Amino acid sequence: MATWFVTGASRGLGAEIARSALADGNNVVIAVRNPDRIPEDFKESDRVLAVALDVTSTASIPAAVEAAVDRFGGIDVLVNNAGRGLLGALEEVTDAEARSLFDLNVFGLINTTRAVLPVMRKQGFGKLVHIGSRSGFEGEPGVSLYSASKFAVAGISEALSAEMAPFGVQSMVVEPGVFRTDFLDSSSLSVAADRIAAYDGTPAHVTLDWIDKANHAQLGDPVKGGALIYEVTSSEKLPTHLYLGADTIERLEVKYQQVQSDLAPWREKSAATAHDDV
Repeated sequence: MATWFVTGASRGLGAEIARSALADGNNVVIAVRNPDRIPEDFKESDRVLAVALDVTSTASIPAAVEAAVDRFGGIDVLVNNAGRGLLGALEEVTDAEARSLFDLNVFGLINTTRAVLPVMRKQGFGKLVHIGSRSGFEGEPGVSLYSASKFAVAGISEALSAEMAPFGVQSMVVEPGVFRTDFLDSSSLSVAADRIAAYDGTPAHVTLDWIDKANHAQLGDPVKGGALIYEVTSSEKLPTHLYLGADTIERLEVKYQQVQSDLAPWREKSAATAHDDV
């Protein structure tokens, strides 16, 4: 039996990861803004602890972590799932909108992880699972700031893999494609307030127009996705990245090709910028 601490677990992938962990006999800490709104099936189990946590409120994080440790004796798995999206061309996004997004997707993750790491270091083991995105390895039009936040998540996770290895703590970033969750609802996705007409008909706004058609019709099944995340996390050794979904795999292949295409014509000159005596 392990103890899982899952942020943003009231719905979507977070809830499905928590369900998979609970169904396999684990303790689960459901860390959400409003514990009264957790699904009914979580309320029925004595192996579930619901804690109030807004990851953008740094001061509230230690109390949630302490409550988990007091109840279950430690935290074996941290799933940083809380996050949201932001649509709009870069020129349309204000500083306030961008900073609000990073406060949740990046600094919320940093501060929650920072609060849990002393627990895991003391234990001598633990697993960090960060929910990134397909947009975290491929910048896409219309979601530049969201992509930037998820690129940051991937970088943090990769660095943690090396930093925490001496303490027996592993780190993995999950990079899902589009799944049938509430992610495209207004509760999880905001649109830049200042729309610029010049972008109409360009890739940045094509993404905007796609949302209404795609919402709740996405390819990925969140139940299957959550189950796979649980399965991989429960394995002995975490991969550095878990590429999740058929569309993610397809775009990853495109990314590979782009890297090779960019590298090939400039490879020799790039290498030649080293000192002659190196």
